[in-house]
Amino acid sequence: DAQESRGLGDVYKRQLGNTLIFAVVYTALNLFVALTISLWLNTRMKAAGAWRVIFFLPVITPMVANALVWRLLLSQDGLVNSMLATVGIDGPNWLSDSAWALPSVIAMSVWQSFGYNVIVLSAGLSAIPKELLEASRIDGTSAWQRLRFIILPLLSPSLFFCSTMTMIGAFQVFVQPLFLTQGGPGESTNTFVLYLYRNGFVFDRLGYASALASVSYTHLTLPT
Repeated sequence: DAQESRGLGDVYKRQLGNTLIFAVVYTALNLFVALTISLWLNTRMKAAGAWRVIFFLPVITPMVANALVWRLLLSQDGLVNSMLATVGIDGPNWLSDSAWALPSVIAMSVWQSFGYNVIVLSAGLSAIPKELLEASRIDGTSAWQRLRFIILPLLSPSLFFCSTMTMIGAFQVFVQPLFLTQGGPGESTNTFVLYLYRNGFVFDRLGYASALASVSYTHLTLPT
């Protein structure tokens, strides 16, 4: 029993670390990609609305279907490794290599959800007065200066909303590791919700799973 408890404790610490790494990296990449694309779409380019629809499509498609497609793409003989082979690169087994499994889950998750933030940030960018940007151009400011001193400060409410919602979703990640890697290899992609699910409904440790749920609820709802 003591050995089993130590084993459960090690797995618990590992999955908490995986969840934290996923949340931080996923949120940062999601916001970076969404902001970059939103700025690009805001340059008065043609068919910007059509591009927004294209970027938003993964958000409304079933996550399970997307995960299964990505599982095929990232397999040892999948499309990604086939494309790498054409340029002389021997791609890894993305989902079976502990060094690449979690980054693969993060990449799929960013692709799945960044379109939502594109819509929100595009709306925020469209609300910025054009007169401010025109006046700054007349004053001779560079594109970086306009981004740093005008666009980002005025876009901060939208960025705060996107970062908050994205971080909340990141800590609830479940479908992606379940269907892509089953939490493996080893425990390299095991996350908190997946760990709770497996203990409660796969290993029949209902008491332990209830304790995990209680601890997570307490940490999320009570002030520190």
